[in-house]
Parts: sequence; structure tokens; C-alpha cells
Amino acid sequence: MFRLSWNGFRERWSLFIGAIVTVCLGVALVQSSLVLLLAAVTGDAPRGSSAIEIMTFDESTTVAITVLSMTLALSAFLAVFVISSTFAFTVAQRQRDLALLRLVGGSRSQVRRLLTGEAVLLGLTGTVIGIPLGVALTSFQERLLARLDLSPSGFDPATPVWVFGASVGVGVGLALAGVLMAARRAARVQPLAALRSTGAARRSMTAGRWFVGIVALAGAGALVLLSPKGGASGGQAMAPCASICGAIALAMLAPVLVSPIAALLLLPFRGVLGRLASANVRDSVRRNASTAAPLIVLVGLVVGQASALSSFASSAKDELRAGTSADLVLESTRPLTLDVSQVQGVRSASTEIDVPIALTLGSGEDRTTESGRLLVVDPTAYAVAHPRAGSLDKLQSQTVAAGPGALGMSPGDTVSVRIGDQRLGKLPVVAKATQTIGGGAALLAPAGLVPTSVLAEAHSRTFVSLEAGADRAKVSAALADHGSVMSIERWLDDSSSEDTKTSTNILLVILGLGAAYALIGVVNAVAIGAAARAHEFACARATGLTRAHVVRTALLESVSVTAAAVMLGLVAASTSWVAVMTTTAEVTGTGALSLPWDIIAGLVGVVVALTTVTSVITSRNATRQAPVALLAARE
Repeated sequence: MFRLSWNGFRERWSLFIGAIVTVCLGVALVQSSLVLLLAAVTGDAPRGSSAIEIMTFDESTTVAITVLSMTLALSAFLAVFVISSTFAFTVAQRQRDLALLRLVGGSRSQVRRLLTGEAVLLGLTGTVIGIPLGVALTSFQERLLARLDLSPSGFDPATPVWVFGASVGVGVGLALAGVLMAARRAARVQPLAALRSTGAARRSMTAGRWFVGIVALAGAGALVLLSPKGGASGGQAMAPCASICGAIALAMLAPVLVSPIAALLLLPFRGVLGRLASANVRDSVRRNASTAAPLIVLVGLVVGQASALSSFASSAKDELRAGTSADLVLESTRPLTLDVSQVQGVRSASTEIDVPIALTLGSGEDRTTESGRLLVVDPTAYAVAHPRAGSLDKLQSQTVAAGPGALGMSPGDTVSVRIGDQRLGKLPVVAKATQTIGGGAALLAPAGLVPTSVLAEAHSRTFVSLEAGADRAKVSAALADHGSVMSIERWLDDSSSEDTKTSTNILLVILGLGAAYALIGVVNAVAIGAAARAHEFACARATGLTRAHVVRTALLESVSVTAAAVMLGLVAASTSWVAVMTTTAEVTGTGALSLPWDIIAGLVGVVVALTTVTSVITSRNATRQAPVALLAARE
């Protein structure tokens, strides 16, 4: 059977180009991400680092581990998704050949081994190209993470030899995982049904697709309902995931959704070519679904995630503006020796010193340690500057309060706090500030709890409220020698940008990865579909259509399917929109939704342009030969 697999792979290599590129990209990304992940997990801060520098290094390492773990998981998922779509489509195109194999004595297991052998060859081919690409990608990914501030300074990854062996397993594993369902389905179809294209051979929706689609759809609905109940942090985690589940659900249900929608979109085209395109769209359910599925995932993923990020950032900014009472903000990177409240024209001032920490909750098996931020504050002044934060009257020496960004902490708990290699011991949580959409410090602590040597290296921020009639310029001049002074409006803008910078950069990495896989899948599906339609195009030309007519008809089909996929992708993204609005309404009292129209317009433009160009090129290539020659060869 391996010889048959080799012959089939060699004869149909052009149909597997997209899958080979996908395996190659998957191997390269998994290899580079694995190398960088190992370096992040085992890396230590440079010798001689201060307590603040050690914690900053650990904080950056945690971000790098998060990004690289997401890259690994998403690379594997998208690679399997694209490869499985490619194999399902190619197997459907070859069902007559597989049926003939069964009729001459081939068993179901032999059909499965034939397709599995092709998958192994595909995986090995992609791996051979992917391993050297992964070496180059490691350097590129390292520079990208550093440029986006997603990795610690001094990050120096090394490539263990065993990673190359793992890459071979990844390449073959991705290919096998993508082919298993298609091979199983091909082996179960009866030979005569495949030859006649009836029964199971004609069905485009399998029990597996229905099951995954319905489960994913239920998951999206559950996330929409649970997001507002998850609070500020839980809601922000669940809302973006709703569009992911929605995109997977609609991609699985594409065979029953895409063709009817595409046919409706072609109704305004009443000419001969429009009616022919509409008929082709209605009949080509599998081809339409294979083209639309990666587009649905791409649009749902990009628009859903970008909309959630934009909306939460907008809500956080409005929340911060409403919850901060100040006229000026003084920021300093050195110890503040000035009593700001004594400056002429100042009514009140709240100085907050930001310190990175590692905090430990629970005990035994429930013990968890995570990175966070601690604010050293004056409880009375903090309550004046942040009137919505809640009461901090109980915050005194050797105690802490759960901050606006705290997770899983309540008054009565005990936390262990470490700054670099200095331990502050176990501290009781005596109060809890109101959680916010924008997050913030995990802990609030009174002055005197943190060692002076640590505070000397920390960043401080002072919120200044002016007396009625005070000269803002004179107050700003008096404070300017002690740091950077800005208006509260400018600080709100800068703070909003800084708070979303890390999330935005992570989103850029993840969405760039998703877009690459999805576009490969789309181009692959369009190319395979056009290549398999050479005989169909020849028949159309033999009945009187010109080559230009055939190309325009194929283009109409491609554009209508693309439009249907974009619409379904936006429907998937709308699940995150609903989750975002209900979550922000629950937490802040006002529902917020900020759609990134520039991203949506740009994405739609790129997708339509890509499918249009691919459709024109592949259909023109499929109609190069004279129709008589193609029809004679078929006979």
C-alpha cells in the first residue's frame, strides 16, 4: 500500500501544496516556540539584579511563557484544521478512484492505509522544509517578542538537539491528525454509492460535523451567558472565547449554511452567467464549505478578539475617568522627597508607589503563586483620589488590601508576598477595593510595609487635586523638579494606551498567526476546486460560453462564497459583542461596544482581494487547454 501512497502523492502533489505549506509552517512555529518557551521557563535574571529588576524579569518571563504557549496551541489547532479540510476536500474529489480500488478487491483498512501513507509522506515533506525554517524563525520570533516588549531583557535562547527530533514527530503527527477523519469516512462509503455519488458519498454533513458544530455552538451560548457573571476578570477572559467557539461551530456547519447564503447573494445577477453561478453554488456544497471554513474562523477570530480588546479598553478608560478625582498627575522614577499636599494651591494628593511582586495564595495542593503589582498607598488619600475604590479604613501596618486587579482574594485571607529575594511574610487581607474592568494592582499596602531599599527603585505616581481658583501652571512648575507633570486627561489617555499595550501586542502575534493559516487554507481550497473543474469548464465552453465567460462565472461564485463566509464570521464575532456588552454593563453599569472598523474593513478587503485573484488565476489556468482536447481526454 505504501507504493500506492507514493504514486498517489507523486501524481497529486499539486493538491497537497497547501497542506505541505501548513505542515511546514506548523513545524517551524512549534519548533521555534518550543525553543523560546524552554528558554523562558529555565531563564533567570542576570546576576547582581536588584529586587525590582528580578521581579520585572519574572513578570516579563510570565508574559513570554503565556504568548509562546498560546502560539504552540494555536499553531497545532490551526494546522490540523487546515490539513483536515484539505484532505477532506481532496478525498471527496477522489471518491471515484477510491471506489474503483474497493471494487477490485481493496478493503476498508487498505483505503485507510493508503490515505495514511499519503499523510506520512506529506508530513515528512513539510517537516524537511519546516526544520530549517524553524531555525530561522526562532531568531525572528525572538526579535519580534523583544520589539513588542513581550520578553525579558537578556533573553538568550539555545536550541537543544532533541528539539529537531520532536519536530519530525510534530510534522507527521499534524498530518496524521488531519487525515484520520477523512480516511475513516472514505473507507466507510460503499463503492457503488461513491461511483454514483449517492447516499453517504453525497452527504456533506457527517455525524461528527453535526456533533462538533452543535457542541461549539452551545459553548458559545454558555460563554455569552456566563461572561457577565464572571466579574471584571472572568468576563474579560470568557467574552473573547465566545467568538472562537462560534467560529468553530459555523465552520463545522458550513455545508448547510454557505451555499444557501451565497445563492441568495447571487439573486441580483439575473443574466445567464449569474444564473449559472447560482446553480453551481447550490450544487458545490463541499467546495463552498472548504473555501468558507477557514474564512469563517479567520473573520470570527480577528473581529471577535479585536472588538473585545477595543471595547474593554474603552470601558476601562471611561471607568478610570469616572473613578479618579484629580487635576494633575506627577510621575517620578526616584524617591519623592516633596510633600505634595503642602504645595500652595494643592487641596489633596495621593502618592502611590508601584512595586512588582510574587504573591502566594492557599496552602498544600491549593497553593498558587503568581506575579502581580503592589501599590504602597496612604489609605485616606487613596480613598479621596479614587472615590469608587471602597473603604480602606482597616488597612494598617503589616496588613494588605485586595486591589482593583486582585483575583480570588477576599478579606480574611492570608497571602505571602515576595519582592525579588526579599520576603514580606504572610500578611492578612483586611479590605478589598472594587474590582475594575481595567484591572490594576493585586494588592494595596500601607507605607512602612515595603523596605526602603525597594521603594528607592520603584516608580511613583501622585494624583493631585487643586484648590478652587488655584493657578494650574504655577502648581505644575512647583512639581516639575520632582518628576513628570501632566493633566489628568493626558494621563488617562497614556494610561489607557499603556494598559492595553501588552494585550494588543499579544493579539497581534496571535491574529497574525491565525490569518496566515486561514489564508493558506482559502488559497488551497480555491486552487484545488478550480483544478478539479477543468472538465466542467470544458463542458461549459463546448456549449457556447467563452473562456472569459467561464472565468467570470467562477469569479462570481468565489465572491459570493467569500461574502457568505464573511457574514458568518461576523455572526460568530457577534457572540463576543454580546458578551462584552453584558459584562461591561454588569461591572460598570454601562454596556460598552467599540468596533474596530478599520480592522474589519481592512480584513474584508484583503480576503475579497485574495479570493478574487486566486479564483481568476486558477480558473484561467484550468481553461488554458482547448475544451475539445479536455473532453476527448476524459472520454
